[in-house]
Amino acid sequence: MIVTVWRHGEAECGANDRLRQLTSMGRDDVSAGCVQFRTACNARGITPPQRILHSPWVRTIQTAKIIAAVFGPCTVAVESALRPDSDVPAVDAAICADGVQEHIVLVSHQPLVSRVVDHYLGGLESMPFLTPGGLITMSLDRVSRGGAKLLFWALPPTYEEGI
Repeated sequence: MIVTVWRHGEAECGANDRLRQLTSMGRDDVSAGCVQFRTACNARGITPPQRILHSPWVRTIQTAKIIAAVFGPCTVAVESALRPDSDVPAVDAAICADGVQEHIVLVSHQPLVSRVVDHYLGGLESMPFLTPGGLITMSLDRVSRGGAKLLFWALPPTYEEGI
């Protein structure tokens, strides 16, 4: 299974963290990232995402919609395990329950995105901090610590691939 962990785009400031919306730069960054993401997937023979799961917070909903608009027919769903205060075992359970066996995108927040990546890659310390709009794509052989292999990562604004 391919798992892409994508941090939401840059969001506005606001008193209610759950309602913060993407800024215009956040929307632009995610849109640009989708173009580079498609290119990176195509170059590696990776299937487009079949499912996008996102936290129930506004900025992840908006990010997921941008990604889905680029990749066409895929399912987009809210997953409470992707809230920023969630934990890795909840994400593991969500992935296992999902049933997607090809490519799933998880749209979430810091610090959860870093914890999830660290968990699946087994503590790979050379990974960059996922800034807003950043993504990491992994091949997940098993849903467990160290069960993944890094395929590529990309950060805004250029989204040049890193390996």
